[in-house]
Amino acid sequence: QVQLVESGGGLVQAGDSLRLSCAASGRAFGPYTMGWFRQAPGKERDFVAGINYSGSNTYYADSVKGRFAISRDNAKNTVSLQMNSLKPEDTAVYYCAVHVSGIVRSRASEYDYWGQGTQVTVSS
Repeated sequence: QVQLVESGGGLVQAGDSLRLSCAASGRAFGPYTMGWFRQAPGKERDFVAGINYSGSNTYYADSVKGRFAISRDNAKNTVSLQMNSLKPEDTAVYYCAVHVSGIVRSRASEYDYWGQGTQVTVSS
């Protein structure tokens, strides 16, 4: 079992930056893929970014490429999402997730453990 706790969400203005963090506990942290997803009201949970265990491979949704950066610290069992140049359309609840495999996946159904989510609101 893996427990995930996100932090760092908040209310910001368009163009601002936020850094989300996710702390994992429970089972050993690897070699797991970590991902960030987001869900806006009335919409599906969408892939934002993913990273493999070593951090050598990262993947991003087209909507966040060049603005967001995912990273992880395996010694601290944490994964982070640096979000720059935020837009109102980035407003959502952001979730971190673990996929018990070394391959980065983009479908929410393929992830095994989820955090409770953290709200990010970007005002225009």
